[in-house]
Amino acid sequence: MRGRMITAAALVAVGLIWIGQGSGALPGSSFMSGDARWAVTGVVVVVFGATLALISWRRSRPDA
Repeated sequence: MRGRMITAAALVAVGLIWIGQGSGALPGSSFMSGDARWAVTGVVVVVFGATLALISWRRSRPDA
């Protein structure tokens, strides 16, 4: 379970960075800056990471 939660947290963190870069909220000069495709990809990654965390958490509960 610990590995899945670490993976989920990493996915959420990376997704949030991609959202920030793609929306232009995080300043930078990378190819991702201001490109809405990266913001959309970031949202997908955040949702996937949050879903993975929820599934992992629910499986680890003793009453589940």
